[in-house]
Amino acid sequence: MKTEIERALAVLKRGGLMLYHTDTLWGIGCDATNAAAVERVFQLKERTESMAFICLVNDFKMLNKFVEKVPEITCEILKNADKPTTIIYDGPIGVARNLIADDNSLAIRVVQDDFCKKLIRKFGRPIVSTSANVSGEKAPQSLQEINPKILEGVDYVVNLHHNKKATKPSVIIKLKNDGTVTVIRN
Repeated sequence: MKTEIERALAVLKRGGLMLYHTDTLWGIGCDATNAAAVERVFQLKERTESMAFICLVNDFKMLNKFVEKVPEITCEILKNADKPTTIIYDGPIGVARNLIADDNSLAIRVVQDDFCKKLIRKFGRPIVSTSANVSGEKAPQSLQEINPKILEGVDYVVNLHHNKKATKPSVIIKLKNDGTVTVIRN
């Protein structure tokens, strides 16, 4: 795993795109603070910028660096979650502008996957996580199902979990600063 972390880290540092298995599914990732890298993901997926991506952080400390005000209820929600949970926060900071939704929000998940946690910790910044498919296509369940266009469009395919099937996508909750909680995807 150490070698794969180093290879993925090199790709992220130079603004490249990687294909990797997260705690939910196969995803396309890049440096969430690099607008040019984020734009490449939009182009590869043939997706409009009005449809924002999820970002992954490795822990609550990193989450607090990239959200103006993390609502207090966040810890409770994540501690009680029985599956990977992505939360849409108001007031993201320090990320690429083209990642932020029109309503000044950003979807972020504190990742549970060991490879992702270690990679993000070493990188020191969040990474983009979006399903490894062209917009409108079904999300692939395995590496073998990934569209060749996606495989050819990334700079590196992480050499871990190649036989791992995707689980379900994460739960998505919108958590407003006023405490309003809305379940977007269960």
